[in-house]
Amino acid sequence: MNVRKSERLLNLLIMLLVQRSYVSKDRIRSILYPDSSHEAFEKMFERDKEELRSLGVPIEVGNIDPFFGDEPGYRIRPDEFALPDIALEADEAAVIGLATRVWEHARLAEATTEAVRKLTALGVPLDVSALDIAQPRLTADEPSFDVFWEATQERTPVEFEYRRSGQPAATTRHLEPWGVVRYSGRWYAVGLDTDRGEERVFRLSRVEGEARRVGAPASYDIPAGTDLREIARRLAPAPTVERAVVLVRTGTGHGLRRVAESVQTGVAGPDERTTWDRLVVSRTGLGLADELLGHGADVYVEEPDNLRQAVIERLTATVAGGAA
Repeated sequence: MNVRKSERLLNLLIMLLVQRSYVSKDRIRSILYPDSSHEAFEKMFERDKEELRSLGVPIEVGNIDPFFGDEPGYRIRPDEFALPDIALEADEAAVIGLATRVWEHARLAEATTEAVRKLTALGVPLDVSALDIAQPRLTADEPSFDVFWEATQERTPVEFEYRRSGQPAATTRHLEPWGVVRYSGRWYAVGLDTDRGEERVFRLSRVEGEARRVGAPASYDIPAGTDLREIARRLAPAPTVERAVVLVRTGTGHGLRRVAESVQTGVAGPDERTTWDRLVVSRTGLGLADELLGHGADVYVEEPDNLRQAVIERLTATVAGGAA
């Protein structure tokens, strides 16, 4: 699925989800497919509807005017699209909370905002609260993430400058990406290294400058049965164990408490609004900073110093970004 099609599907989903009544096919065409001929629109609209339905989106067809049945309309009822209530344990809820608070996919968020802006400008009555159940929630800090992710969807080769650990300078690499996967706290591009003719993984944080898509879309096939995580486990560096001493506000940090090596209660903390506990925690991989950031002001890192500095830098960048 290329980027243009992804955004078109997202726009169609948003349009049908935020409408208060059925939307006519003519109105959908004028807003979302304005440059298409009648025949092209019919084909694209039918394909887009079926693709959304294959993803579990309940597109409903009904009459726009209850007294006349000659013009069908389309909509998505938020109550049918929403997930049912889910019961989570405290540690499971902490993981979900971390994911929703720390990661948010900027590109899809921009597409959502743009779709709502267009519909509002056209005077379409909207119920934007319905977007709460369709909000995209995943991104990465690495600037090259979007390029590799989009190239994977289009099956387009990528050229990039890559500096391996210990190398004095970056070298130009070429990859037919099969996917992007998070392993051991890092994002990796997995695919065929065409310079060496073998499957490889590349850590996105080591890509220098801008990655570039080269060649035509659909210029290669992803091998059947490809398991990105298995390849990452096999080819990526072995995960390390991070150990930290943190202060956790009493009554919070249940996920950390569940796996803590030790807990010392009633210690002095960075503020006196509540009492604090000292936990020793270990994590395999490089994602401990992400997990601690998800707890916000309820966690204070005492050691090691490099982890503390990493958390401070991420928080500083977040505050600076919010003030900009």
